[in-house]
Parts: sequence; C-alpha cells; structure tokens
Amino acid sequence: MFDVGHKVTRKSYNDDVVFYIVSINNNIAILKGIDVRLIADAPIEDLNMSDRVDNFEPECDFELCDRDEYFYMPGKILHIDGDEDYLEKSLEFYKKAGVMARGVAVKENEIPNIISKYLQDTKPDILVITGHDSFNKNENDENNINNYKNSKYFIKAVQLAREYEKSHEKLVIIAGACQSDYEDIIKSGANFASSPKRVNIHALDPAIIAVNIAYTDKSKNLDIKELLNKTKYGKNGIGGLMGNGMMYVGYPR
Repeated sequence: MFDVGHKVTRKSYNDDVVFYIVSINNNIAILKGIDVRLIADAPIEDLNMSDRVDNFEPECDFELCDRDEYFYMPGKILHIDGDEDYLEKSLEFYKKAGVMARGVAVKENEIPNIISKYLQDTKPDILVITGHDSFNKNENDENNINNYKNSKYFIKAVQLAREYEKSHEKLVIIAGACQSDYEDIIKSGANFASSPKRVNIHALDPAIIAVNIAYTDKSKNLDIKELLNKTKYGKNGIGGLMGNGMMYVGYPR
C-alpha cells in the first residue's frame, strides 16, 4: 500500500505534518516533511495517506517598479542549507522576490568547515544558516546543547561568521532549523534564530525573514513583530533582535 514517494501523515501525531516517504526498511518508513523542515521515522501502521496541500503562501510583493525617481539595491543573501530540496525552494523564493542570492547545500556538521570561505567569496549582507535539527524531548533540558541534533553546528557556524564580521548591522545572520536552541544561537551572534518554543518551522521561514530584511531600507528600523508574523509559525518559530534593513536607496533613477 505504501511506497517511496507517497505523501503521508502520522496517526500518532494527529496527522499534523505532511511527509513523503524517503525509504522503507523492515516496516519502518523514513519520512521527510514536504513543507516543514523535519526528518522522522514511523512504523508503516502509523501512516495515513494524504492529499493535503500546504495553504501557506509567503508574501512576495516586492516589486518596486517605476513608482518614483529613486533606485533600490536590496541586500545580497548567502543561504547555506543542510537540505538540498529546501534550499531549492528557498532559491526559487529569492528569485521570485528579485533578490540576489547564492545557495550552498552541505550537511549541517560540515557548515562550520566551509562557512568562512563562502563568506569571503560572496560578501553577503544577509547570511542564512539552516537545515534540519531536533530537540530530544525525552531529556527535558532545553539548556543542554547535547539534547539537540544539529544546534551545536549552527552555533559554531554563527561564531565563525561573527569572526568574519562582528557588526550585527553589517551582516545580518539568520540561523537554526526545527526545534533549534534559540537562546544559544542568538548568544553566539545571530540576529534571528529558531526556535523560541522548540517547534518545527516551515521550509521557507528563514528565507522569508531574509527577503523582508533585504527589502527594508537601511535607514528604517525593522518592525520585528510584523516581520515575524510573515512566517508560518510567527514568534513561536523564529525570534530575534531589533535592527535596520539592508537595502540601499539611491537617487536619481
């Protein structure tokens, strides 16, 4: 009945997330979230077939057009992602928004090893570091970094990025994935991080933050509440620091 590629949900989680089946071995299915950054496994008997479609539509109305005599230079993005599929979704979103972005797909534990090179090569205004993560709820200690699958790699990568550029105003860093150690990622130097309530985040949530910052004037303060509300899970999924945008505005056109 179930096969690789089928869209499914898990009965034991009240069918909350739609996955596709990556593989099946000894009656255990490996699952990957279609729109949520989540890898999971489940017995075949725990699965339901699903035809549910994600109704979340990120705002992407950044057409500046010829409305006045000014010209606009949005911030440039470097997006490093532990998941190639979600990276492609994010790059499509950047392209649709008209933002210059470079994408790099590399496993989470390798991100600290390559981040300095790509920062030097790309010289971005905004850095996104994301992929997969999870919190071991059985341990019940959110302050122990060893209870997170990949948070320590995100933290190390942020620290290295801050060695490259110490100013939060010159390089905006957005880091973390599902259920990541929000507080320690912020302390390590990120402007924005997931996940304040240790919830899963949408595949595009980090990109949504990045694009909106890229299209906010450098002279304008970010409305942090409005910004977080543009993501699927709001302040439960991502939080961060107040600051300014990363877009230059020039004259004349």
